[in-house]
Amino acid sequence: MIPLRDDIPSRTIPVVNTLLIVANVLVFLFELSLGPQLEGFIGGAALVPARFTGGGAFWIPLDPGAWVPLFLSMFLHGGLAHVGGNMLYLWVFGDNVEDRLGHGRYLLFYLLAGVLASLTHVEIDPTSQVPMVGASGAIAGVLGAYMVLYPRARVLTFIPIVIIPWFIRVPAVIFLGVWFIGQVMSGGMYLHAPDEAARGGVAVMAHVGGFIAGVVLALLLKRPEAPPPPPGERSRQRWLYD
Repeated sequence: MIPLRDDIPSRTIPVVNTLLIVANVLVFLFELSLGPQLEGFIGGAALVPARFTGGGAFWIPLDPGAWVPLFLSMFLHGGLAHVGGNMLYLWVFGDNVEDRLGHGRYLLFYLLAGVLASLTHVEIDPTSQVPMVGASGAIAGVLGAYMVLYPRARVLTFIPIVIIPWFIRVPAVIFLGVWFIGQVMSGGMYLHAPDEAARGGVAVMAHVGGFIAGVVLALLLKRPEAPPPPPGERSRQRWLYD
């Protein structure tokens, strides 16, 4: 299922969400410019659990430098499909979460969700030598927040069935619930995989941790819901956004 847009118009300009998308795209373009030096850059900038934990059981490093990849890796991506899919989800769902939390709280929320998602991955596999990159953990947090903040929203969804394009409006709670269940099931297979080669190259437990973190953080950081606009304004908004 591919989300295209939701039916909740933003009351404010999603400044932070837009800047996050721009930052991710610019960093990806920088990656492309590195050419043969990219692998070395990723090796140093990505989050490597064994490097973060010192190669042993999970622990919190005291060296501030060890935390840099935890944040930097959230803006790195492994390919066009990776960054494109992540930014599509962030574009569809992030603006409304920012609208409800406020600009400053949304930025704090996004970074915390990403960090907690990454720490979940480190906790599950503290001795892994495989670099982890991507905004998926933070965006999973955005999805979790959206589900609890806008459970009645509907998401225009593209479902490719062979060569027939199928567009349907799916309740957000179903769309995101199905997404989360899929991640949990994939996480179960990840945990029972015999080695890193059998885990598919996706840190699905970071998605699970990010989603749960997003639910909790949204409930803690959300502002009171604004009153609905007057009937005339509400009609104008439907005409503009539908």
